[in-house]
Amino acid sequence: MCVARSVPLVLLFFVVLYSCKPSDRNKIPKEENKATVSPKKALSSSKLSLKMEAGQDVYNKYCLICHQSNGSGVPGLNSPLIRTEYVLGDENRLLKIILNGSADGLELNNSEYANVMPSFRALSDEQIAEVGTYIRNSFGNNASPIDAQDVKEVRASIPN
Repeated sequence: MCVARSVPLVLLFFVVLYSCKPSDRNKIPKEENKATVSPKKALSSSKLSLKMEAGQDVYNKYCLICHQSNGSGVPGLNSPLIRTEYVLGDENRLLKIILNGSADGLELNNSEYANVMPSFRALSDEQIAEVGTYIRNSFGNNASPIDAQDVKEVRASIPN
């Protein structure tokens, strides 16, 4: 008896499923990316993929111990990298933090983070661009990539 009742529902499901033309799928609005990528920042997916892979290597070597594999940081010590203004906002601020380190306490989402972040000025401009791009596009983040020229300009603006 239950099978007899479910047959019309199954038929209805398949009618609805197959009545949708493949061209209709393109009409479904996609969620807009809130972080804008300027034309100079647009990278092909293969170049972005290579930059992300290299950035992950830098992250794993220098950042993972404090900011963790998932970017969550350590409560009370090391700030999270997940959807924060420091990561998604002005990339120059992020680059200055990576280059100079930070001895300032940081308050995010009603939590304080007090651990000192060392300077990574010894890394090359390309390595910093790669790790910056990785951080800005991992852990649920979605922001424009950073290129080595941006790092070079920020580095030059910082007094020694």
